[in-house]
Parts: sequence; structure tokens; C-alpha cells
Amino acid sequence: MKTYLVGGAVRDQLLKLPVKDRDWVVVGASPNELIEKGYSQVGSDFPVFLHPQSKEEYALARTERKSAAGHKGFEVHYAKEVTLEEDLMRRDLTINAIAQAPSGDLIDPYNGLADIENKVLRHVSDAFIEDPLRVLRVARFAARFAHLGFAVAPETLALMEQISNSGELTLLSSERVWREVSLALKADTPAEFIKTLRDCGALKVILPEVDALFGVPQSAKYHTEIDTGLQVLLCLEQAALLTPDPTIRYAVLVHDVGKGKTDPEKWPSHSGHEKLGVGLLKTINTRLKVPNEYAQLAAVVCEYHTLLHRVTELSPATLLRLLESADALRRPERFEKFMLACEADARGKTSLEKRDYPQHRYLSSAKDAIAKVDSRTALDTNPSLPPKEAIGLARLDAISTYVTLWAQTHLSDTENLN
Repeated sequence: MKTYLVGGAVRDQLLKLPVKDRDWVVVGASPNELIEKGYSQVGSDFPVFLHPQSKEEYALARTERKSAAGHKGFEVHYAKEVTLEEDLMRRDLTINAIAQAPSGDLIDPYNGLADIENKVLRHVSDAFIEDPLRVLRVARFAARFAHLGFAVAPETLALMEQISNSGELTLLSSERVWREVSLALKADTPAEFIKTLRDCGALKVILPEVDALFGVPQSAKYHTEIDTGLQVLLCLEQAALLTPDPTIRYAVLVHDVGKGKTDPEKWPSHSGHEKLGVGLLKTINTRLKVPNEYAQLAAVVCEYHTLLHRVTELSPATLLRLLESADALRRPERFEKFMLACEADARGKTSLEKRDYPQHRYLSSAKDAIAKVDSRTALDTNPSLPPKEAIGLARLDAISTYVTLWAQTHLSDTENLN
């Protein structure tokens, strides 16, 4: 019985990145032998065991054979005779197919060390094509390691395209797809995930609403990148610079999907794309089973981002409606995320990435103004009105006062975006 450290832990050590989880492969052992040593079995599809002290995962060396369509269509074989090299061969990328012996020696039968040196994401074997989930995994690794200079090997991208065209991506469960999407949104360069999926033809299957934006023109007056899809990628890059929060990054990714449904005869104008986008978001969120935290923020950003861009033009009444629609007082954390997402959208333009966004300060200060309204005073001032109307009137007065003072003292901060 021999144990080897494998996968991400070895890879990240070699890349000098923090190691979060350690996985082990056991060669030359049976399930009973591990159980006798105090390991507890947790795997159902194949034997995975938890170490009695560390609770780290130890999996018996195994091979897989494709037996049906989809991500789960495999027959797993494990036995004492299965070698470490055979186990490593079933892995997705060469950089993930390096093992480390207890002595510290590296076992690298598929040249993963060379691919780490050359910064290449390359498949281990032609068996790569048997698992459609690997398309999303490779795209996620591209998003995670692009800042280090890694790129997908052309031959691997070709296999990803072959999988994308096979129809097998449609067999992936919503949960597995969303897991890969959400992990990619946490990566250093989430836009690379979308680029890679588009390069291999998978984006039109996974996120057709985003894929439909590429090739759709928008006004050069407001968007230096006329192509809407390219613009969204720039916005996502800016979101990654502004915040690590994946909910904000998701909202930025999907905020303009409505532009793919506007009337082509009216392009490059996209009047009404906000409302159209909200409807499309419901489709996306249902298909991928997007968590409510993500879905709710995305809906607010989609519907109201253009209002925030031109917030200094709004009347006090419209400004108050915007604050109420964004639920600014009851959900201040989400409100702040809404403004950050809109800021990423405003900065997603070549040569304007570092532009100031006074709209953020303006709306935040407007929220503070209505937060100071005392409900009891508002009710006493207008006793004949229903409570909701009395408080609303007091908040409108506070907003009106705020707008007047802002106009007098911040004339240089009234830049408007569309």
C-alpha cells in the first residue's frame, strides 16, 4: 500500500500558490484494508475514505470507462493492480496529473511539469473528450491562471469544441454547471472563463443569452467598444478589479443581456433593454438554479443601471423611486453592491477604466438623506395622510433639499453616463 499526494495540492505547490485542500491516491490497497486502518468510507460511486486523524480524502487508484452519455456515464474500476500512472491518466489536465511521493519525489508521467513551465493548459489523453464537464473545468482553470500567463493548448481547445458540438453539454446538471460558473466568478480573471467558453462554442450552450451579445452593435457615443459582447467582457474585467464578490461579478456579466433582444432595426439604440433583460434573467436563473443572492442583485442591476448612470439628471421623485426600488434602506449591503456593479459597467470602456464615478457618491448621499427622516415627525407633520404617504412626502422633501444643495456645491461632479 502506497499513498501519493495528487492533483491541485501538488500543482499549487509548484506554482507557489496557497494550498487549500490536499487529496491523496492510495495504490495497492482494498477498501477493507483502509477500513481496518481506521479510515471511514464516504464515496458511493467509487471508494473515497477520510483519514482517521486529518480527515483528508484518500481515494483508491482507479480507472474509468465511458459507458453512457453525460458527465456520470462512466464505469469505475478499482483494484490493487491499478497503477498510479493509470489513475493519473484519467485526469483532465497534465498540470493536475502530477503526484508526489512521501519522499517528496514527483511522479510526472504526462509532462505536467513542462506544461507548468510553459504555462499551458493541456489535456492528459484523448479520454478527455469523454467528460463534457471538462469543458467548463478547463475554462475555469483558464480564468484562474490567466494572470500567471497560462493559456489553453490549441489541441485541447479543439477537443473542447468537439464536445461543445456533440450536444453532451446539455446533459450536464444545472448544479454542476452553476458550480463551475460560480467558481470561475471567484477567479482572478473571470472574463477569461467567458472568452474560453466562447472560443470553443460552449457559451452558446451554457449562457446563450450572453453569447447572443457578441456581434450586437451599440452606440459609439457611449461605448468605445461597439460590440456589446466585448463591452461586457471589459465590464467584467473592471468588476474583478473592484471587488472579489462573485455576486457583483455575476450581476455585471448579465446586466446587458436585454440588448440581445432589442429590435435590430433600431440598433445601435437599445431602448428598453433593461426590462427585456429582467425577463431573460429569470430564464437564466431558472435554468442554472442560480442562488437568490445572485439572482436578486442581478435583477436590480439589470433594471436600474442606466438610471444610476444618469442619476444627477433625475428629478427628486424619480430619485426617491430609484432608492425605494433598490431597497436602499432595508438592504444597504445589496445597495452598495448594486452601485459597485454599475461602476464596473461605467468603467468597462477602453481608456476610461480609471474614470471617476461620482454617481456612486451622489446616490449614496441621497440614501443617507432619506435615512435621516424621522418617521414620527413625518406622521405628526401630516396627520391627515396615511402613514406611508406621510413618510414618503417627508423623504421627498429631504431628497429635494439634498438635490438642491448638491447642485450648488458639486457642479464638477455631475458627469453623466448612458
